[in-house]
Amino acid sequence: MKEVIVVEGKNDYHAVKRAEPKAEIITTSGFGISAETMARIKRAYKKRGVIILMDPDHVGEIIRKKLAAQFPKAKHAFVSREKAIENDDIGIENAQPGEIKRALSKVRTTGSQIEQEFNMDDLLFAKLTISSKSAKRRAKLGALLGIGYGNSKTFLKRLNQFDVTREEFNEGLKKLDGEQNV
Repeated sequence: MKEVIVVEGKNDYHAVKRAEPKAEIITTSGFGISAETMARIKRAYKKRGVIILMDPDHVGEIIRKKLAAQFPKAKHAFVSREKAIENDDIGIENAQPGEIKRALSKVRTTGSQIEQEFNMDDLLFAKLTISSKSAKRRAKLGALLGIGYGNSKTFLKRLNQFDVTREEFNEGLKKLDGEQNV
């Protein structure tokens, strides 16, 4: 893997090493990213590129946004909440190596779309908002598309931000609608 993977903590580091033994990994140590760590990420970003792989929780999302603002061309990988939970603890460290490999194989970059491909009507039509099963559907579709989970507003932003195509979206919905209870 060419890019350096950026994760939150040492347990995430070890989980990614189990999945990708040769990967170079930088840990942020949570919210308080030191100036030294930020400088390491910046060097990696300029030389090789980085993949941001944060825990699928609120804190992980805050760190992801902070890093994305600093490194706009960074790649993003997402492990779904349901694949990263153990004993009510959500984190990359709980994901199986196969799930981490899958997430890294579906990295997304922030797109260059000027026009927004998707709008709230698309989410409404696809039952991704205002439905009793909306959250579950967004979680599953987000995993299929490699953009992770988000509330309606965040999910819509990610669809457009990561240049998801209409074809990818429709194909994901077909898979989703083929499953029971979703």
